[in-house]
Amino acid sequence: MFHLIGFIVFGFIVGLIARAIMPGRQHMTLIATTILGIVGSLVAGYVGQAFGWYTSASASGFIASTVGAIVVLAIYDAIMKRRRPTAIGRDTDSTKYPRKVA
Repeated sequence: MFHLIGFIVFGFIVGLIARAIMPGRQHMTLIATTILGIVGSLVAGYVGQAFGWYTSASASGFIASTVGAIVVLAIYDAIMKRRRPTAIGRDTDSTKYPRKVA
């Protein structure tokens, strides 16, 4: 049980550091930051095992987890940037947003 709590706290700290290093503003909750750190740690562990840096019994280190979280955050930012709607008035297609006539 304490191992799971330690993994969650570790993920939170790694997620915070990854968000601090990554340029720009990320609108994420504390839970999303924790999930970011956990997923980054898992990604770093799997990549490290694929390249032979870690064995299946060892966990990825703090720096590798932070780098994994930065990669996951960059992918998340790229996906969310595509999904954000454009502002009214800056869109080239004016039929989508009719103007108000006062």
